[in-house]
Amino acid sequence: MEKYTVSRLARLAGISIRTLHHYDKIGLLKPAKRAESRYRYYGKEELYRLQQILFFKELNFSLSKIQQILDDPDFDQIEALEYQRKLIEKQSDRLGKLLTTIDKTIKELKENKTMLSDEQLYEGFSKEQIEAWNKEIDEKYDPKVVAESRDNVSKMTKPEMDAIKQEQENQAKELAELMGKYTIDSEEVQAIIKRHHQTNEKFYKTSAEVYKGLGDMYVSDSRFAEFYDKYKPGLSEFLRDAMHHFADHYLE
Repeated sequence: MEKYTVSRLARLAGISIRTLHHYDKIGLLKPAKRAESRYRYYGKEELYRLQQILFFKELNFSLSKIQQILDDPDFDQIEALEYQRKLIEKQSDRLGKLLTTIDKTIKELKENKTMLSDEQLYEGFSKEQIEAWNKEIDEKYDPKVVAESRDNVSKMTKPEMDAIKQEQENQAKELAELMGKYTIDSEEVQAIIKRHHQTNEKFYKTSAEVYKGLGDMYVSDSRFAEFYDKYKPGLSEFLRDAMHHFADHYLE
């Protein structure tokens, strides 16, 4: 018969030596043999009994109840294993449902956490300004375009929106550098305008007509004009003309 020392059995079962000593002390798991050196040795039968102890413990049975079950003269190991399997299956189903609930909650929290609020979209502006702009947008612009834009923005994360804002700033700076050096129809200018159009399409589908209207607004709306002209005086008009050229030659 193969013999297992306390330390070997503890490693095998994933429990502490102290636990095995305790089980021995309360009579729950006695060693098969004790050597004169007082070393404890366990055999195959003890391994099976320990397995039962650990299974029942996992199922929240008390040590006293486990001992009562195992010491019953009518105890049948196979019946016990089949019973434990049924209980563990029920627990598995319950834990599976809990995991699903946890995953759904994590997903919902992540989506809500990353979804851009008006405050994040218009970071730095007052609540009153935000409300006024939203009202103006609803009154002035095509409801379909507004709805599409808001839907796309709602799906963006803050890092994604920050990247768009940075790209828009880069485009303005690059165009300001090209003003006075290149004409609106030059490859250099139109390459930036192409990026500008692609950026805008992250919000809504931008046809030639819509794109030209957007360019006109950059000049007619003082807020947009100030945004671009701060990089270089007259940039808003330069951008508008370049957008009109792009719309007439590259968009439908």
